[in-house]
Amino acid sequence: MTALFAFIRVKGYNKGVRDLIAEALKGHDADYIEIHFEESQATNIAYRGERLEEISRARNSGGNVRALIQGSWGFVSFNRLSGLRDKVALALDEARLAGRESLKLFPTKPVVDTVIPQLEQDATAILLATKKELLDSYNNIMLSSPKIQSTRINYRDGRKQRTFANSEGSYIEQAKTDLNLRLTAIAREDNEVQQAGLSVGSNGEFSSVEGLHEQARKIASRAAALLSAPQVKGGEYTVILDPVLAGVFAHEAFGHLSESDFVYQNENLQQVMVLGKRFGGKHLNIIDDPTIPNLRGSYKYDDEGTPATKTYLIREGILEGRLHSRETAAKMGERATGNARAINYLFPPIVRMSNTFIESGSTSFEEILGGIEEGVYVKDWYGGTTSLEMFTFSAGEAYMIRRGKLAELLRPVVLTGNVFTTLQNIDAIGNDLEMNQGGGCGKGGQSPLPVSNGSPHIRIRHCVVGGR
Repeated sequence: MTALFAFIRVKGYNKGVRDLIAEALKGHDADYIEIHFEESQATNIAYRGERLEEISRARNSGGNVRALIQGSWGFVSFNRLSGLRDKVALALDEARLAGRESLKLFPTKPVVDTVIPQLEQDATAILLATKKELLDSYNNIMLSSPKIQSTRINYRDGRKQRTFANSEGSYIEQAKTDLNLRLTAIAREDNEVQQAGLSVGSNGEFSSVEGLHEQARKIASRAAALLSAPQVKGGEYTVILDPVLAGVFAHEAFGHLSESDFVYQNENLQQVMVLGKRFGGKHLNIIDDPTIPNLRGSYKYDDEGTPATKTYLIREGILEGRLHSRETAAKMGERATGNARAINYLFPPIVRMSNTFIESGSTSFEEILGGIEEGVYVKDWYGGTTSLEMFTFSAGEAYMIRRGKLAELLRPVVLTGNVFTTLQNIDAIGNDLEMNQGGGCGKGGQSPLPVSNGSPHIRIRHCVVGGR
């Protein structure tokens, strides 16, 4: 088809870029074309013990063209807008080399819009010296604590101004800010080494990383306490996950299985992830929702210009939906959910989560705890891996539960299992939903993508806990 492009004149748009992109999209024989362009800035500060390893501010710009012809994509990235029409032609040539099929993208209405974040204290506008002074104070607190041998601090904030246009008539300018901080205290005594950490983040509000002095003291104290903590005896336990680790479980163990590009490329997974199939009790609801205000994974439009939507992945224990790009939605006969995302202009958008969480229940933490004769309470995350339905997670903090009460601190524990069996074994969901904004998501070489995940406290029966 011939690309037709008509812009609505809206105050605030960069007319020069808009007109340049419009001209580059005209008069091509293609099924579909889209152009991305972004300008970004980022601050990175990193410490290793007393040493300041990095302090930098960087700016970057670039874009890409994606073209679809007979079922195949051509993709070209660039650093300058000059010669944009030639770059479109190159993407078209790439697509023609392999184009042999028919692929219809899920239909969406053209959108013309500008999205600007509303922040009280934009981290990207804070002086670099102010950021360093704050991080120095956290580092000094941790290093001055007994038995702390070293520390790690990684801070990053950034802002991206993204422009998206396609041959269907969409033109969207979106600005997005992001902030992430990880504090780690490392304790040592003789040959024993233990560590404790804290991850925080926000949609760019600098206040989220202020006032963490007491938390810095606590993680240093916990790292030291772990040196003499006992190790749990390995086996099956009733386990309570705090909102942070339960949110990581929802994201890593189940959320990735709900990304539809995984599903349609894997026949075995197609037989498991059948819509309408029961995966848990009626109390279990898992949601992905980029429309929640002020979270790291929130946005108004994805990187295909599709409006963000709230998607129930599991509703009342039943698999109800999955996450889609326009391509995967068309291939699977389902609706596009607005989950096509790219970490930057060097990559095409792929299906990614946004804000993924287990919905709040009605049970208090005390009630969840009270029904356990012997179990384990696990908090925070340290690391983990997933392989389709199998998972292994390392908790950052753990305590024994005895006769319905929290007991002694334990060395970090490892949880392993099958995600589908584990979902069935969730027998209590708390009323204390919290969203965790630390860390980021990796997939397809694109990492770390800003996301949020969360949950209330959840109780899991028959969970395998690794120990001595």
